[in-house]
This record gives sequence, C-alpha cells and structure tokens, in this order.
Amino acid sequence: MGFGKHGHRNMEIISYVLSGELAHEDSMGNIKDIPPGDVQRMSAGTGVTHSEFNHAKDQNTHFLQIWIEPNVMEIPPSYEQKSIPPIDKQGKLCLIASPNGGGNAVKIHADARIYVGLFHGAHSQHFDLNPKRKAYAHLIRGSLEINGIHLSSGDALLIEGESKLTIGNGRNAEVLVFDLNPQ
Repeated sequence: MGFGKHGHRNMEIISYVLSGELAHEDSMGNIKDIPPGDVQRMSAGTGVTHSEFNHAKDQNTHFLQIWIEPNVMEIPPSYEQKSIPPIDKQGKLCLIASPNGGGNAVKIHADARIYVGLFHGAHSQHFDLNPKRKAYAHLIRGSLEINGIHLSSGDALLIEGESKLTIGNGRNAEVLVFDLNPQ
C-alpha cells in the first residue's frame, strides 16, 4: 500500500526500487514516479514531509529505503533522482550515492558511498577498499560469493580491515555495497 504523509529531519534517505513502481510526493513540491533501477535521494535537513505509495496498481512494489545520518545538520531539504542503466552495473559495482554525486550517483551529505552491481555466471570483480573504513554488503537477490563467503538472497556481510573485495560466482545476484566511515 505505502506510507501516508509523514515527516523527517536531518537524515539522508535513499530509495532503490527493485520491482513495481514507487510514487513519491513531498513538501518541496516533488511528485515523482520511481521505476525499478532508479535511485532517489531525499535530504530531510531542516524538515520535510513526504508520502510513498505503490504506483504499479497491478503488481507489488519492492524497494529498499536506506537511512544514513548526515555529516551536516539543518540544511535545506532537497531531492534528487537518477536512472541507472542495467549495463552500468552488469558484472561490476556502479556508484549510486556519494558525497560528490555525479554520473549515476546522487549526492548525499554523508561520508559514505553506495554501490550496486549485477553478477551472474562468469561476472567477477576485484574492488579496492580502504582497510581503515568499514564496508557492508547486502545481497538483494540471488546468490553470490564475496571474499570466499557464500551469500544468499537477503544475507548481509560486515567487512572490516580488508583492502579488497573479491566478488563472483553470482547467480542472478544484485548486491549493494556500502563504503562507510568507521565512526
């Protein structure tokens, strides 16, 4: 069904639609449809109200909503949405949210980066990490190996003190990887 009008302050809210279509409306005047593969960022800052509903009446809408604490408070609320072509995440991690934004990435006001990747069959990637930071992987669907650890749909993995991720042996896998400040 969705979520009726409600408010937030000082939070970075990132939505990633997997199937169906999400309808978004907020107090900044944004009325948007968010289809699968799009990433949406709403910086709540000094305060915003919004609602979200299933816009695909003939199907279920499945989406992930990620909340990250900002590194700046009381900024004016803002909204951004970008489409990520499937080819840009096929067999590799594609940046979808970062402090600088740009390309496929929405700009977040936090010391974090979010990547998404699609892995199947022979697709693999070696991904460099800063061992002084934390990484978190969430397997959205399918199965996948990260650093030799088998993950099934819905599994998550916290990575600390590692300098590299080795991603492979995917079977219809879609994964989110977070590069996070260790604080």
